[in-house]
Amino acid sequence: MVVGFMSIPTENSERIRGNTVSAAVFIAFIVAIGLGIGYITAPGEWYAGLSKPAFNPPAWVFGPVWTVLYVLIAIAGWRIWRLAPGSGAMKLWIAQMILNWLWSPAFFGAEAPRLALGIILALLASILLFMARAWTLDRWSVVLFVPYAAWAAFASVLNGAIAYLNP
Repeated sequence: MVVGFMSIPTENSERIRGNTVSAAVFIAFIVAIGLGIGYITAPGEWYAGLSKPAFNPPAWVFGPVWTVLYVLIAIAGWRIWRLAPGSGAMKLWIAQMILNWLWSPAFFGAEAPRLALGIILALLASILLFMARAWTLDRWSVVLFVPYAAWAAFASVLNGAIAYLNP
């Protein structure tokens, strides 16, 4: 409610402010963890020495792409958590995050492209299952996951090509 130049807080405005703060914290948390794992398991000499397919993107592409994707993933997860925290969609969101976070240590840390390929294929499946489950709960969460699904599909092909080229 607004009286003159003063704004008197209402229950609704407090709820909106709380939602905004919780969304910002959630997004920051997911982005920080995702980028932190990427930093800890950054490509090194081993990766530089691998044979890569011609469609392998330049190294500078990965940071900006993953930053945007982690923001979209976090927003989608936050939206589902707010709507249906115990739902199958939320469980699939958590599962895809675990698989997402496991990929870098498997590929770069363990230097195991075939193991990483299995993880990324499971990740892609969990992304698609999340999208199917979330469709009836929140279509915006599904829309937010479209670029992630596309990137994971591309990354699956790329990971498979690297595993094939480096037996």
